[in-house]
Amino acid sequence: MAKVVFTAGRVSGFRCAPDKAQAFLWDVTAPGLGLRATNAGKPAYIFQSRYQDKTVRLTIGSPDVWSIKQAQDKAKDLQRLIDIGKDPRDVKRANLQAKAAKQAVDATNALTVGEVWTVYLAARKPHWGERHYHDHSVLSRAGGEVAQRGTRGRKVTIDMPLAPLLAMPLRDLTTPVIESWAATQATTRPTSARLAWRLLKAFLGWCAEQAEYAPLVAGGNAAKSKKARESLGKAGIKQDALLKEQLPVWFDAVRQIQNPVTAAYLQTLLLTGARPGEVLGLRWDDINTKWRGLTIRDKVEGTRVIPMTPYVSQLLASLPKRNEWVFSSTTADAGTLTIPRNHHTAACKVAAIDGLTLHGLRRSFKSLTEWLEIPAGVVAQIMGHKPSATAEKHYTVRPLDLLRVHHEKIEAWILEQAGVSFDSAIEPGKLRVVAG
Repeated sequence: MAKVVFTAGRVSGFRCAPDKAQAFLWDVTAPGLGLRATNAGKPAYIFQSRYQDKTVRLTIGSPDVWSIKQAQDKAKDLQRLIDIGKDPRDVKRANLQAKAAKQAVDATNALTVGEVWTVYLAARKPHWGERHYHDHSVLSRAGGEVAQRGTRGRKVTIDMPLAPLLAMPLRDLTTPVIESWAATQATTRPTSARLAWRLLKAFLGWCAEQAEYAPLVAGGNAAKSKKARESLGKAGIKQDALLKEQLPVWFDAVRQIQNPVTAAYLQTLLLTGARPGEVLGLRWDDINTKWRGLTIRDKVEGTRVIPMTPYVSQLLASLPKRNEWVFSSTTADAGTLTIPRNHHTAACKVAAIDGLTLHGLRRSFKSLTEWLEIPAGVVAQIMGHKPSATAEKHYTVRPLDLLRVHHEKIEAWILEQAGVSFDSAIEPGKLRVVAG
């Protein structure tokens, strides 16, 4: 085959004849370097030689990208590989694989905490309760959103505890970083920071179990740090609960709340001992008027059925049936009442009761049952606590009717201490309460 000296003019002017499928122009300077042209596409530099008595041809690239000198140097490099007994095609394939592997490693190393956190939440959501998933979402929320309430005059929200970590590469989430983060968060919001830290530990444990993320946390769970734990401190033991003698003023203040749904919610909370979110999540379908039971969506067991005691039954029957929710709202987007902490705080202020939280009402239920010597297992089953003894776990099965005997006794005693009397025989929905 004829060879010529490649020049810019010869390369740019080379064309394939119309009656041929392809044409070649070979360089005299670099053995094996050629220019291939077809009728269908643009010319390209190629390299052609013999390896193990077989023709080897590789594409180098377009003249628009490769200069003549660069193409000649590349052809010489490829020929040297053949001279030392290597197939340039294998070398090219290996180089491409190494490049792809490096790009994959680089991409993995560049993964941020936030990117993996999103994958984590999606993967674990089917296995979590609604509240647990909500905690993950809220504690990782970035600030900067315009808001009028709860911003202490800033008019915009602030970053939640986990938000400062989300933008950094996961591989850089080391123990010193977490310790510094914990020390900073502990100065302003230790309670939410403690929860965020526990969620972070679980997240890093999950990462270590995933093949694609394990190399990024190969040094162990960086959140399992004694220094971080000490910075955040221990949660104080909460003691807020209604005393027996506070029941009259509490009931009186709550019944004066203008919103009857809120008033009914707070009383139901105390008289069932359920968690605030469990009561708020009650649907009308959860009420069994025939067997007088309430199905509670339980974060421990999934669901539990508790007695619907007479006073609570009257409270619920008096509520408007606007939608599927028992404690409904005409203003909330979800159609259900939002947890009325402010209403309860205001009622407690009227009653001169300090520091009583909504969860304190659940604590009050348990504490008040001590006056009646109700079996601990009965109270635990009503409240949705896990059994604490082998006999409770495996041998004690209490039907709804047996729970009702004790639960109605509890309700009647609480109402008696509060000075509240009502006629349980009147038609549900026509509750008449008279202060004693």
